[in-house]
Amino acid sequence: MGSFLIRNLKGLVQYAEGPQDLRKGKQMQTLPVLENAWLLIENGCFKAFGPEDGSAPERADEILDGSGRFAFPGWCDPHTHIVFAGSRETEFVDKIKGLSYEEIFQRGGGILNSARKLAETDESDLFDQAMRRLHGMMQLGTAAVEIKSGYGLSIESELKMLRVIKRMKEQVQIPIKATYLGAHALPQAYKDKRPEYIKLVCSIIPQLVAEGLADYIDVFCDKGFFTPEETAQILEAGAKHGLKAKIHANELDFSGGIQVGVAHDAVSVDHLEFTGPAEIESLLKSSTIPTLLPGTAFFLRIAYPPARKMIDAGLGVALATDFNPGSSPSGNYPFVLSLAALYLKMLPEEIFNAATLNASHAMEVNDTHGVIRIGAPADFFLTEKIPSLAFIPYAYGQSPVWKVWVKGHLI
Repeated sequence: MGSFLIRNLKGLVQYAEGPQDLRKGKQMQTLPVLENAWLLIENGCFKAFGPEDGSAPERADEILDGSGRFAFPGWCDPHTHIVFAGSRETEFVDKIKGLSYEEIFQRGGGILNSARKLAETDESDLFDQAMRRLHGMMQLGTAAVEIKSGYGLSIESELKMLRVIKRMKEQVQIPIKATYLGAHALPQAYKDKRPEYIKLVCSIIPQLVAEGLADYIDVFCDKGFFTPEETAQILEAGAKHGLKAKIHANELDFSGGIQVGVAHDAVSVDHLEFTGPAEIESLLKSSTIPTLLPGTAFFLRIAYPPARKMIDAGLGVALATDFNPGSSPSGNYPFVLSLAALYLKMLPEEIFNAATLNASHAMEVNDTHGVIRIGAPADFFLTEKIPSLAFIPYAYGQSPVWKVWVKGHLI
């Protein structure tokens, strides 16, 4: 593949000599930045870096001037639902007109709409739609992504979604993690048969593990969806077959979802708009990572998660887009960073740690992603010429990304 050298970088962001632990509390304000730096990529990996003090290699197959630009490890997005069919902008208009979620649901909207469209869409078309979304995310700097099922509401459709995710893994060079979310909502046919549906959700776990279709298992543990007891039953069924938990929790109310996630050693608990002292204390005693999705709160016009309280208490948080057709129809990670600054009251350094290093831990790719480290895959981007790092969340709606590389290849 050869080599290329980037000279005169304004800054090399989130560089490290080796693997890094999750940054928590005040540590989240620590962001390593090597000013006036060079970066060497060779055979698709980071080969070397250093300050512009005469230590840069004299030769490379290609030399690029990085003046005025920062080099970043690619964003890690540990919570998305990008395998879905079509869109739901008509419901968006209905909400503007004042219809409630319940009214839209009664009309066959909401997740029922997505499930119907998904059932009617063949696997090839579903794959093409998801790949277009993924490529758009990559152009904005995303270099690792977790994708959940959950819009099937039937075993056949759930397996269809997971097969699409597996095919995506085989087609792209960035890491993709697949999560089985059979317990996203209760299908209409099972509204009076909850135990039967939970048994059905659990019944296909051996098959999807045998076919390599899932890395994690998820449950929507929240008001009006699945209880902590039901969630525990499903997580235990997944754990018997080696599926770790990554769960939806406390988006709509104090549901007990955070505590049940911690009790089952969840890699992360996500959403967390309703998080109080008891939930924070539970997380502090665990290795479970709180993952915040401000794009969802923005789109649904609900309260944002109390990130400031979490960080000040000593927690390390991650950020994700929650890209999905109903509550966060965007994979624009830089916009999530702006929301984190404006509404989660996070400092730029905390934001970048949450979007790279901590997010890589929230999807367990921290051995290869989240930092610029010698020997790791060269999945990174250069910013536009910007005055400072704080300019990125400040200039909301603008992409800070100039060029993106995956395994050393310009995309």
